[in-house]
Amino acid sequence: MNIVLLEPEIPANTGNIGRTCVATGTRLHLIKPLGFSLSEKHLRRAGLDYWKDLDVTVYNNYRDFLERNKDIKLYMATTKARKVYTQVRYEPDCYIMFGKESAGIPEELLLENRENCIRIPMIGEIRSLNLGNSVAVILYEALRQNGFEGLSIEGQLHRYSWD
Repeated sequence: MNIVLLEPEIPANTGNIGRTCVATGTRLHLIKPLGFSLSEKHLRRAGLDYWKDLDVTVYNNYRDFLERNKDIKLYMATTKARKVYTQVRYEPDCYIMFGKESAGIPEELLLENRENCIRIPMIGEIRSLNLGNSVAVILYEALRQNGFEGLSIEGQLHRYSWD
């Protein structure tokens, strides 16, 4: 799986998403401009000590991302979509893009990808969920559809046994 953040602005959100990506074996793609430095302490704090294990690629802009990732299946998460995120079938190597916190994905890009725009249902007065929460909701649905391949399904207690 691949998570793509288009011009993320808040380092703690990106750090949190990076941690989720490490926990799920998901690649993270960051498209500039970024609203922070990759060495920022808030980014590292949210990602804890997992950031060093993150498979992350940074792109100069959206066109650079497309040029370096040809023929990909790209889903765009937006509050403006007609389809709910559970109504699509996620491929194991798909890319799921999320826009910047303040504005989302530009509408021109949404129109270019209208068949692959997805949304999380919400009550009408709410503009959006937190970016890290949105990524987790959709990523875990995509992983569920693919049988949680490579992930531990059963947890272990530290001092006791389930038996």
